[in-house]
Amino acid sequence: MSSRLPPLTALRAFEAAARHLSFARAAEELNVTPAALSFQIKSLEDHLGAQVFRRLNRSVELTEEGLLLQPGVTSGFEALQGAWRAVQNRLDSSTLTVTAGPGFTAKWLAPRLFKFAQAHPDIELRFSASLRIMDFTRDDVDVAIRFGQSADDPELYSKTIIEEWVAPMVSPNLAERITSPADLAELPLLHQEDTSFLKPPRDWNSYFAVVKVPPPRETGTKFSQADHAVDAALAGAGAILGRISLTESHLREGRLVMPLKTAMHANATYRIVCPAGMEKRPQVERFIDWVTAETACIESFTPDLQFID
Repeated sequence: MSSRLPPLTALRAFEAAARHLSFARAAEELNVTPAALSFQIKSLEDHLGAQVFRRLNRSVELTEEGLLLQPGVTSGFEALQGAWRAVQNRLDSSTLTVTAGPGFTAKWLAPRLFKFAQAHPDIELRFSASLRIMDFTRDDVDVAIRFGQSADDPELYSKTIIEEWVAPMVSPNLAERITSPADLAELPLLHQEDTSFLKPPRDWNSYFAVVKVPPPRETGTKFSQADHAVDAALAGAGAILGRISLTESHLREGRLVMPLKTAMHANATYRIVCPAGMEKRPQVERFIDWVTAETACIESFTPDLQFID
């Protein structure tokens, strides 16, 4: 048995067949005939001196040797793909793939895209609205915008772009009825479950506790996504403990109002994140600069507010 590795094509055929547990599906993925794929796997088995698949009537299964081989081969190809993608991304200065949460994408990022496109027509911007934890070596993403309270990862470049805070917000017609925190308790309250991880909590119960008003019996509509709660508040459905990141434009347009001018720090931030060193890529650097400039205007709201937490 030789200690030399088998040909890369044979390892690739094995990896695909082990993942699908089907020679036919693996051959289709690799764009070869089933006979050609079977030949590659047979050459790997001859090289190893042992079978890696049991051929059954209409399927295949891994032998003990195949089960031992699969994890290393799979991780090896993932590492190769990640390295190849990293080099391609470094050489590519015309495209930029960004991911952000659905709420932030809908309420802050998407309405401003035309500004970035106008200022940087040479960059093709691609977006993925997702809350999934990014693996920059695996996922085809250059930059992530993430919200949370977690500490920075030393392997990542991370820049805070928004210090989040929340405040009672309502539509203009409801604002006329509110002169004190007790008035809020008389309105339908809109709840956002996407911020339930915040510590200390930043929900209606915590707000009423701070202003020393007995909280109403917990009623009102609950939303799993904050942007849907904002839409309900815009429609006049009730009061929202709105996040400035998702409501800034509506406040400037007068579609939402902060009737009491009181707010609470969320103790969480929006950060723009990418692998360390990649922030120097021209399109990434330009995007970071643009986001930083666009979010800076949020600070103009704070001088008029009283933070009560």
